[in-house]
Amino acid sequence: MRALFAAAFLMTSVAAQAQSPSPVGVWQSIDDETGRPTALIRIAESGGTLSGRIEQLFRKPDEDQNPLCNACTDARKGQPIRGMTIVQGLRPAADGDGWEGGEILDPANGKTYKSTLRLTDGGNKVVVRGYIGAPMFGRSQTWVRQ
Repeated sequence: MRALFAAAFLMTSVAAQAQSPSPVGVWQSIDDETGRPTALIRIAESGGTLSGRIEQLFRKPDEDQNPLCNACTDARKGQPIRGMTIVQGLRPAADGDGWEGGEILDPANGKTYKSTLRLTDGGNKVVVRGYIGAPMFGRSQTWVRQ
């Protein structure tokens, strides 16, 4: 009887995950100009909000392998980009389609943008959008689940 209950619980859990995939996990960012991988970002959930931290950078051999965010203007100025939280404050969207209300930092220019996040490709990709003002005035980047 316990085995039957455990199997039913497992099937229910798998079905629930299949219906609403989560962005929690590790994602590879892809440069939208070159198509090359740039970093691994770990998205985590805490208290109902999502945040994302850079775990690894993919740099050319002739580039600084542990660069600092010299362009940042907040408390992250001069801090190593590896280990830095670049996405924070994303909450489930009111319409149930993704996450919104957060912000994302572009360490290349030190600017912080409003942000949204939406899963695609059955949860295997995530589209992260950074914008100023309204989402239509921004740029999207697709990250691939690792």
